[in-house]
Amino acid sequence: MIHAFAFDNTFMVLDVNSGALHVVDEPAYELIKALDAGARAGAAARLAPIYGAEAVAEVLAEVDALTERGLLFAPDPLPSGYTPPAGGVVKALCLHLAHDCNLRCRYCFAGQGDFGGRRELMSPQVGRAALDFLMAASGDRRHVEVDFFGGEPLLNRPVLEELVAYGRRLAEGAGKVIKFTLTTNALLLDGEMQRFIAANDLAVVLSIDGRPQVHDLMRPTVGGGGSYRPVMERCAEFVSLPLAKEYYVRGTFTRHNLDFAADVRHLAEAGFDHLSVEPVVAGAGTDYALREEDLPALMAEYDELTRYLLQRRRQGRPVEFFHFNIDLTDGPCLAKRLTGCSAGTEYLAVAPAGELYPCHQFVGRPGFQMGTVFAGLEKDTVNMFSHAHIYNKKACLQCWARFNCSGGCHANALSFNGDLLEPYRLGCALARKRLECALYLQAVSDQ
Repeated sequence: MIHAFAFDNTFMVLDVNSGALHVVDEPAYELIKALDAGARAGAAARLAPIYGAEAVAEVLAEVDALTERGLLFAPDPLPSGYTPPAGGVVKALCLHLAHDCNLRCRYCFAGQGDFGGRRELMSPQVGRAALDFLMAASGDRRHVEVDFFGGEPLLNRPVLEELVAYGRRLAEGAGKVIKFTLTTNALLLDGEMQRFIAANDLAVVLSIDGRPQVHDLMRPTVGGGGSYRPVMERCAEFVSLPLAKEYYVRGTFTRHNLDFAADVRHLAEAGFDHLSVEPVVAGAGTDYALREEDLPALMAEYDELTRYLLQRRRQGRPVEFFHFNIDLTDGPCLAKRLTGCSAGTEYLAVAPAGELYPCHQFVGRPGFQMGTVFAGLEKDTVNMFSHAHIYNKKACLQCWARFNCSGGCHANALSFNGDLLEPYRLGCALARKRLECALYLQAVSDQ
């Protein structure tokens, strides 16, 4: 399988099964598309009058050489009837330190902090048990990860600080390396917390949506006021200091700002050079949910964003945009690309009372508790998620983006289609567009 596409007169061909990306001229582009669609002789005969018989013959020879090397029209890398390996290790936990929040974001999948339950904080005892569970469940794996999440995790700051110290001691004793990430709305990210982050080498995800009117519409305070100004001040202060070793500014765009490239531009010009602005996922009954009819505008906006990022790169002011990050030569292994985030297998979420769930978006959903940090995992749910890979998803089998998208988000599939094996269609369309933009940026990176 191949995917041939063009962006601003750059012609590209992605060989799906090998992952090889080829930048080609127009004759090669048209001939490779024709070869993919039909018989070789017919394709050559049809295109020879347009591009010349000699040029077509040269392209055919190059195609044959690439095919022989497994870089074009490569066979499927896995046999039919693929069965995933038996589950073994848990490498990452999302610790819900707080089922409470000091904002009331309209699009929040977590019920504005409480995940559909009561507002509560994780106790030190539960947090320590979660880290004990991670050390045991990670087996021989040396590197493990913990994300402090909420709600707003800095509402439970003393426990966060205690768990960082406890986790470091556990990891050192077990011969492991533990990486901590904090996801925060930044309102409580004061100077003392910034120094703690620097001293303990925490990665940080900072939530801000972009332009003031966009952010304030969707991320009001508990009292209903705007939160842009204090959030921006905290975020700007943090990333301007040498304390910010590893961070992402993460925003969400909705139907109210289909021109989201302007929000990326706003954040980039404010000094943030590690950005992620992602589409909202919301039910059709909300005024901010994306719709199928919005796709043309969204596709055009991703084009606009791509051109802006390329311009910044050529000016020597590069911005790292999370959804455009792609590594075709040294990226994730094939097994990883079959399941993506590994939710429900290698990655789990821990609710404040210690219940285990497949990921943060499943917390509180009936039927998806997978055990507790005290009693361990229930294997039936693990098996269900380990089998939710791209070879078991009919839509993915015919999709050129499957090895990069990895089948999309399990929670979105369940929310929109009631089935882990049926991907969220609008999300698929946006993922394919983002991948084309990412491939183009990689193709022109040396030009």
